[in-house]
Amino acid sequence: MSDAVTPFILNMPESALEDLHRRIDHARWPEAELVEDWSQGAPLHKVRALVDHWRHHYDWRRCEARLNALGQYKTEIDGLGIHFLHVRSKEANALPLIITHGWPGSVLEFMKIIGPLTDPVAHGGRAEDAFHLVLPSLPGFGFSDKPKETGWGIERIARAWAVLMARLGYTRWAAQGGDWGSAVTSAIGEQAPEGCIGIHVNMPMARPTPEDMQSPSPREMQAFMALKHYQEWDSGYSKQQSTRPQTLGYALADSAVGQAAWVYEKMWSWTDNQGAPEDALTLDEMIDNIMLYWLPGNATSSARLYWESFGSFAPKEIHVPTGVSIFPKEIMRPTRKWAEAVMHNIVYWNELDKGGHFAAWEQPDLYVQEIRNCFSKMR
Repeated sequence: MSDAVTPFILNMPESALEDLHRRIDHARWPEAELVEDWSQGAPLHKVRALVDHWRHHYDWRRCEARLNALGQYKTEIDGLGIHFLHVRSKEANALPLIITHGWPGSVLEFMKIIGPLTDPVAHGGRAEDAFHLVLPSLPGFGFSDKPKETGWGIERIARAWAVLMARLGYTRWAAQGGDWGSAVTSAIGEQAPEGCIGIHVNMPMARPTPEDMQSPSPREMQAFMALKHYQEWDSGYSKQQSTRPQTLGYALADSAVGQAAWVYEKMWSWTDNQGAPEDALTLDEMIDNIMLYWLPGNATSSARLYWESFGSFAPKEIHVPTGVSIFPKEIMRPTRKWAEAVMHNIVYWNELDKGGHFAAWEQPDLYVQEIRNCFSKMR
């Protein structure tokens, strides 16, 4: 196995884009939903509008050029090729920070925060707020390789990220994440690898005890009801992906419309919007992200992370310095009391008044400030 880190240049063949257009043009559409809202899933007219934009107005080469300009790389870790962005700050004392995305996201979630975090002086910050950023694609996501064996769960990914940071020459670094990125980052916190000075998450994994729920505060009841809503009304995708990812993959790998709708619905459900995903993210932003599932054909491999690790999406015993930011439309919004039962060294906690599951994507300014505030306590 080579330790080499090699530049990665995206140049998708034109035939892949032509195939996408052909599939869209010949899509077989279902009938419309029988309700006036999203309670049966993404409405037909909304998905048709998204796909029409994708087919007639969207430019993949724009997204491709933007990724290439940032600095993409691949390296082999534990037998698997890992794709990542690596953007270094010009500031000598910048703190290396590895940020991990989740599902149905990608490294594209972080496009708006790269400049402010790596070059804070140019974005209203101070030189001492600077970070070197490492933004990996999870195994089986984006342009990372697809695992050819079982066992690539969050614990193994966490160990791989520690190897990646060491390989890049970083001896003192921090980790951050949301969704699966929160699970991986929490696993890093639990493992406490050499060099990791602390972590920050924007979807902390913490649960109430039966004693907590005997006389809950209004804030605790709010957190409990959010978790209950997710389990009863918003978790069907996870049940499918954690039990039968292969079966689901046949549909999503073959149907561009199906892949788009599978992701797009979560952009409605999990963003802080006024009724439509477009309130929080542009069509181009959402389609850029969908393309990182469609072009590499990784609907199945990304879903397999649920099969591998959904049972591990549970609180971890963490003793390294920890920061937490709670955005109001996050899927799970545990209280600090719940978190302190497993996160034993919380040095930063903040609850914000806007933003959702895709914090860096939806509210980049707030996210940047949270990262600066948190890690200022660990540098």
